[in-house]
Amino acid sequence: MKRIFFVVVLALSITACGERIKPDDETTGDNSNVSASDGATSGGINGGAGIGGTALEGGMLVSYEKNAINDPNNVLSGKIVYFDFDSNTVGDDYVELVKHHGKYLSFNAGASVRLEGHADERGTREYNVALAEKRAQAVKQLMLYEGAGNDQISIVSYGEEKPVAFGHDDESMSLNRRVEVVYQ
Repeated sequence: MKRIFFVVVLALSITACGERIKPDDETTGDNSNVSASDGATSGGINGGAGIGGTALEGGMLVSYEKNAINDPNNVLSGKIVYFDFDSNTVGDDYVELVKHHGKYLSFNAGASVRLEGHADERGTREYNVALAEKRAQAVKQLMLYEGAGNDQISIVSYGEEKPVAFGHDDESMSLNRRVEVVYQ
């Protein structure tokens, strides 16, 4: 009896959701004018257009061409990932940015980055170096997930040694809890 009830509930839930699954109008556009012959391509991460430039909120573009990291209008111009206090989890605000950098590396095999991990001044020197390294490792894992090669990514942990803000307030300390993506 339980099995029959389960099958009926499952069938009803599948039937109820069937009407809602439709392709987005944005992802069905014609991208035939874009060439990927040089190994580089452009597009979005989650449901993006694959090949073809994709505009994001705020006028930012996504392109994985070789010179895209130098374009101030490209999402890849963002090269700093900030972290919460005592955390090495990449926040929701930065996951997509890190994924785009990973995609860029996957499409540009000759590119490489150095991930520089940082921490604020709270905690011991040893703890901050370890935390900053864990932050850089978390960013690296996301990049690897998107296709970057392990040999394209190096990690340096500075701990609290290279602050960008020298105040002792929350805002200054939040600016020091970061990983910087440095293309080499």
